[in-house]
Amino acid sequence: MIEPLVRATLLEDLGRAGDITTDAVVPADARTTTALVARKPGVLAGLDFALTAFRLIDPAITVHVERPDGSRLAPGDVIATISGPARGILTAERTALNFLCHLSGVASATRGVVDAIAGHKAAVVCTRKTMPGLRAAQKYAVRVGGGSNHRFGLDDAVLIKDNHVAIAGGIRAAVERVRAGVGHMVKIELEVDTLAQLEQALALRLDAVLLDNMDPTMLRQAIGMVDGRMITEASGGIRPDTAVAIAASGVDLMSIGWLTHSAQVLDIGLDHLG
Repeated sequence: MIEPLVRATLLEDLGRAGDITTDAVVPADARTTTALVARKPGVLAGLDFALTAFRLIDPAITVHVERPDGSRLAPGDVIATISGPARGILTAERTALNFLCHLSGVASATRGVVDAIAGHKAAVVCTRKTMPGLRAAQKYAVRVGGGSNHRFGLDDAVLIKDNHVAIAGGIRAAVERVRAGVGHMVKIELEVDTLAQLEQALALRLDAVLLDNMDPTMLRQAIGMVDGRMITEASGGIRPDTAVAIAASGVDLMSIGWLTHSAQVLDIGLDHLG
């Protein structure tokens, strides 16, 4: 899945005429050695995407990896050295760094929450709130950061949300329609935002319940009501400053959309070595 995504990104950057700046400035036979270097602390993710960009531009480019995905980075850490034709290295640089900085940002944000709630049983999971075209890459980065993946798309699990319930005419009607329409291997989760809705869910023997925008006090009440009969997932309002209190409620999962749609990039640069 990596190569088609990187290839499309390179084509977007190269346009109709290629890298006219580099081709004008750099002699065709020039060679150079560069290094991918961390500017800020974080967790590395997306190295294969970055290295694929260099290799697609020019197979003569060689790479020596110093730190694999999942490595904790400190400022100044060398991630990999890139050597070979200078034109190819400069042309691939931005695409490589875009992938590497963004995915490392996702992994770093995930690791920050995972570390913050260490000692609690809750797992950190991502959502479908991903950048178009980058879902597989971003969900990979979440795993690198110590998190887990929620459903990949609309086709691999059922999540009955408030609009489904409203259109179906109620929770029971929505669940009954799902059970009549999907196979027995498909997990069913229901979103609720009140304890009264949770009472209805408990009577329907579901696989999981999404406790939406509940504060820690209400979450503890909900966890007590469920009493281990299905997986509990907290969603909404989970930030670095609220994550510990939410995890302490006893919830099984914490789904966080901003890990993928709003994570700050990790600053990584390509330094010229000679």
